[in-house]
Amino acid sequence: MKTNWKKNTLLFLLSQTISLFGSSLVQYAILWYITLNTKSGAMMTISIICGFLPTFFLSPFAGVWADRYNRKTLIMLSDSFIALSTLLLAILFLMGYESMGLLFVMSALRSIGTGIQTPAIGAFLPQIVPEDKLTKVNGINGSVQSMVMLVSPMISGALLSMASIESIFFIDVVTAAIAVSVILLFLKVPAHNKAIGPQEVSYFKDLQAGISYIKGHTYVKKFFIFCAFFFFLVSPVAFLSPLQVTRTFGEDVWRLTAIEITFSLGMMLGGIIMASWGGFKNKIHTMTLSSFITGVCTFLLGIVSNFWVYLFIMVVVGITIPFFNTPSTVLLQEKVEPDFLGRVFGVLGMISSSMMPLGMLVFGPISDVIKIEWLLIGTGLLMFIQSFFLIGSKELLIAGLSKDNRDEV
Repeated sequence: MKTNWKKNTLLFLLSQTISLFGSSLVQYAILWYITLNTKSGAMMTISIICGFLPTFFLSPFAGVWADRYNRKTLIMLSDSFIALSTLLLAILFLMGYESMGLLFVMSALRSIGTGIQTPAIGAFLPQIVPEDKLTKVNGINGSVQSMVMLVSPMISGALLSMASIESIFFIDVVTAAIAVSVILLFLKVPAHNKAIGPQEVSYFKDLQAGISYIKGHTYVKKFFIFCAFFFFLVSPVAFLSPLQVTRTFGEDVWRLTAIEITFSLGMMLGGIIMASWGGFKNKIHTMTLSSFITGVCTFLLGIVSNFWVYLFIMVVVGITIPFFNTPSTVLLQEKVEPDFLGRVFGVLGMISSSMMPLGMLVFGPISDVIKIEWLLIGTGLLMFIQSFFLIGSKELLIAGLSKDNRDEV
């Protein structure tokens, strides 16, 4: 049993919530600044690409770092890197260099920090949380993150209407400093075994070993293949729903705000349900339920004509997202060997940061030729059919069971 795990978990989640809040404020401030000052879809596309590409290229390498070095230190360094980059941007803006190019560079730098941090966090939690509590902790963390993502756009918008964008940049610097201080001063967690001892193989052999590990474990490989197709198919409902609402129901700003709020509220509720319920005994069954419902709801979003029904479906979609994210994260945290966790989460980060933008490169231009409703109907059906891949794989079903329930397959 891990000592002081409740205290350490509380401190860690508190630091990450504070850091996420500041980062979200800046993320929305940059998004709206570009939108209001350029009104250009091309500029928005460039900004999105700058925010995704560095994470894609860096994730596999960051996964190796998360396995070779102290994960707590990596989390602090990445938070500090993002804060210093934001501070530099704020100073340049104050000096009068209000360039769109600077914002694109900032998005790329922040993406680098995120790419380093994400696999480190995924691999760090099992160091401080007992295995039987991982589902509850990940569920709580998902709800807290959803709450932050719910309030941050509203607060960011209010701040932008009252103060300059530089003030929001400085808020992010302060929140990052607080988050790093909490981890540095109060979170006393030793490094994992691989980080303590001397590194017996080269960096690239570690990377190659991580790839071989994934290839050699069928359940990890099949899960990653599922995720790649799922992330690709979910991109229309994730990115094109605001455009669909504008075209179908009207250009009222409150409608766009409503779909964001209802989706975030659904995710908060879903995280709370996962934290209290924990899902089915077999994690794959919970993930399959989520995939089924997401497919059905995506299909329904393509055929409903009443906006209030549309919002209800968005709530249901939000609720089901933690039913997939939480057990899938816990499955990897429980089943992957601790020394390979960083590399496995690094590859997962590479998949998630590439397939959704790739989906947008395909579905985005098509949406100007074919009605978005037809895209949602098609991808919803494909997601529903793909769900059978999960429950049809014996390797995944065995991996989804806890040690005490392995004989059920």
